[in-house]
Amino acid sequence: MDIVFNWDHFYPLYGEPDGKHFECWTMLGAFAEATERVEIGALVTCNSYRNPQLLADMARTVDHISDGRLILGIGSGWFEKDYNQYGYEFGTAGGRLDALDRNLPLIKSRWAKLNPSPRRDIPVLIGGGGERKTLRIVAEQADIWHGFGDAETVAHKHRVLDEWCAKVGRDPLEIERSAGVSAKSPAKSAESLYAVGTRLFTVGLTGPDYDLSPVRDLLAWRDDRNRA
Repeated sequence: MDIVFNWDHFYPLYGEPDGKHFECWTMLGAFAEATERVEIGALVTCNSYRNPQLLADMARTVDHISDGRLILGIGSGWFEKDYNQYGYEFGTAGGRLDALDRNLPLIKSRWAKLNPSPRRDIPVLIGGGGERKTLRIVAEQADIWHGFGDAETVAHKHRVLDEWCAKVGRDPLEIERSAGVSAKSPAKSAESLYAVGTRLFTVGLTGPDYDLSPVRDLLAWRDDRNRA
């Protein structure tokens, strides 16, 4: 299944710092209406920006609009400008991770109470590579882990995640491994990541003039590998 991700920021991360930009979850509702087959989600939602019970309801609603195609991508947050400009307390990296750890069970418990319930067990994707907290949270609570870096870096994170799975009693094969590929050489990057266990691949596009050639190259690599 192909996936279309956006991100959860209030300002561009690249280009003009105060350039044109829209809110993540409102956009996901539009994605749900405008598409029919692809899964959709944020890479990743910032846990700090919304009450977890509200976020659960928002996710359930978009899941219904999309007929069960939503992935809840979520992370602890890091872009300080968003926090400062919108009045959120930035705090510390450790504190933000603790909040993510607390909120994920609240999100899942709210899904169990909502009427109507989500169309499916909404997959939870956690982004981030911290080895002491983030990967432990992934081992306990995520269906997908999204990491960053070259194949050697990602392979190391996989080993750490597997160690956390052993500690918490989780089968590491239950967690899909995701990583971003290089837009300059998507096929080469994807092949090296595939060799170390990555099975979900993302490639980032920067607007407003989107160059889709990296996506086409990645899809061609994907199709060739599936035919092999």
